Amino acid sequence: MASILNIEDLSYHYGNNPDPVFAGLSLRMEDGEFIAVVGGSGVGKSTLLRCVAGLATASHGNIELHVEEDDTRRSRGVVFQDGRLMPWRKLRSNVAYGLKGLKLTAEEKRERVDEVLKLARLEELAERWPHQLSGGQVQRGGIARALAVKPHLLLMDEPFSAVDAITRHHLQDQLLTIWEQTQKAVMFITHDIEEAVYLADRVIVLSGSPANIVLDQKIELPRPRHRGTDTLQKLAQDIANAL
Repeated sequence: MASILNIEDLSYHYGNNPDPVFAGLSLRMEDGEFIAVVGGSGVGKSTLLRCVAGLATASHGNIELHVEEDDTRRSRGVVFQDGRLMPWRKLRSNVAYGLKGLKLTAEEKRERVDEVLKLARLEELAERWPHQLSGGQVQRGGIARALAVKPHLLLMDEPFSAVDAITRHHLQDQLLTIWEQTQKAVMFITHDIEEAVYLADRVIVLSGSPANIVLDQKIELPRPRHRGTDTLQKLAQDIANAL
């Protein structure tokens, strides 16, 4: 499997703070791989994702994304904690927003939006305003918008943290279905270790000050996985002990 992302010796400082949030961080990610990044508050999980997304600039080090240039898609798609749907746009228009600037015909754009709305199981809600959607539907809308640009790498910043536990479980399962169908590489930020073990191929643990990777744990549990099993719980506890 080919590498899609290489991070080498990455460091990040907030403003003029002399102490880095993380330093000397190196990580390699394979195409199609699902990795989850966990760690305590303030270790820079979301900052790392923002650096990979191009939304923040590291103080030192390199981030290399190995993808082919294509003006009909984007290299990265980002899903934020709150879905970030624009309230003045209906769901269909929100999902289509990221397609601006891509070399696609109007028909191709419609087909893209239809495809991802169906994938996210939102096709019947396409003409609703964001305030008419549940929290889970808003999050699925954010995922659909990120998928519409056909990213090589899908970046997800604690996307399920704001919903209740039942909705969270449903969204996790729907995300896994989408991942299995699209085979996207996914970097998923979460503070929930059980969520990380349930979803990911690998769990990356950030800890320390400045933070670095203290554990890179491959999750070899067969899929589909089952919440609450002794094996999953033990693995989650072992990872928690590394924090």
